[in-house]
Amino acid sequence: MGSLGAVLKNPDDFYPLLKLKMASRHAEKQIPPEPHWAFCYTMLHKVSRSFALVIQQLTPELRNAVCIFYLVLRALDTVEDDTSIQTDVKVPILIAFHRHIYDREWHFACGTKEYKVLMDEFHHVSTAFLELGKSYQEAIEDITQRMGAGMAKFICKEVESIDDYDEYCHYVAGLVGLGLSKLFHASGSEDLAPDHLSNSMGLFLQKTNIIRDYLEDINEIPKSRMFWPRQIWSKYVNKLEDLKYEENSEKAVQCLNDMVTNALIHVEDCLKYMAALRDLSIFRFCAIPQIMAIGTLALCYNNIEVFRGVVKMRRGLTAKVIYQTKTMADVYGAFFDFSCMLKSKVNKNDPNATKTLSRLDAIQKTCRNSGVLNKRKSYVIRSEPRLNPTLVVMLFIIFSIIFAYLLSAKRPNN
Repeated sequence: MGSLGAVLKNPDDFYPLLKLKMASRHAEKQIPPEPHWAFCYTMLHKVSRSFALVIQQLTPELRNAVCIFYLVLRALDTVEDDTSIQTDVKVPILIAFHRHIYDREWHFACGTKEYKVLMDEFHHVSTAFLELGKSYQEAIEDITQRMGAGMAKFICKEVESIDDYDEYCHYVAGLVGLGLSKLFHASGSEDLAPDHLSNSMGLFLQKTNIIRDYLEDINEIPKSRMFWPRQIWSKYVNKLEDLKYEENSEKAVQCLNDMVTNALIHVEDCLKYMAALRDLSIFRFCAIPQIMAIGTLALCYNNIEVFRGVVKMRRGLTAKVIYQTKTMADVYGAFFDFSCMLKSKVNKNDPNATKTLSRLDAIQKTCRNSGVLNKRKSYVIRSEPRLNPTLVVMLFIIFSIIFAYLLSAKRPNN
């Protein structure tokens, strides 16, 4: 539930963290009784706890469709990510994946850990898929077919130009945005969003993940995964893997800042997309990951730790985002605050400083022009807290009680 040290530094994280823990335990108990649906929701919790929590915002019918959509694309992504599969085997599977989801008997051994289980028992996902409404099935099939073909294309092609980068991100994430918009529309809750806005929603999340996951991807065994476009990284080093070496730290940070600046171009589209949503549950489902993305970029920008380990938002702040994001005022406020945080880190000597500041100014202008910044919950930018000794003792006692309860809950009854 977040480290004790982090909570003591940010004591107002405690209540959101507690709520998050309780919500997580509650979500784990909301597993449907049917074996195939039980497998799908159990697997969802295993492959993405955060998504499993966010998806709870949705109505049951739409939640089922989005759950299956997510697992189908996770399975497709597992095939793409498995570098041990030979290309002549992988490409036909990716291209035909949209047909496999109709086959209750199909499965394919690949991936590791929970992803291996997903692939070995994929028939449960297919069975659940076949119980969805026809409009949901057609949307999922269409996006799966287009994504599989795009992934197959990039198995045999490196990401050279920024156009290649945008195209790859479109196939693996922009299409997710288009698919979700189709599912929202099929549910009758939303108008069908313009494709370019749906695409930007996916690209912003994907580019954030690609930036954050540099070290994990470059160290992938048996073969590195390289998604940063050569058009950007070649300005700073001879080989993409050179960015992780300490002697290239200055150039690595400049390249990182270039990548973050590229991602920021999608923010205004994302804000337009979210501002048009009418259904509160769909709005929260969409808004929470987007706020997490801008927060992650603010942490990654000008941060050499991206090339040394994992950079991510503290769990307490994540919990706040989940529970305090309820209106567009909250979204504008979060984007404004995180862009201020990012802006404060811009070094005027950085090669892309002017472009970065220009994009941040545009984001802040959009947030100001909304006219609702004064209504926001400002939980991002604030002064360092002064710890009250009494509060520290109380928090320690409460943590001890919760820890003892969790331990006792895990012990089997005699």
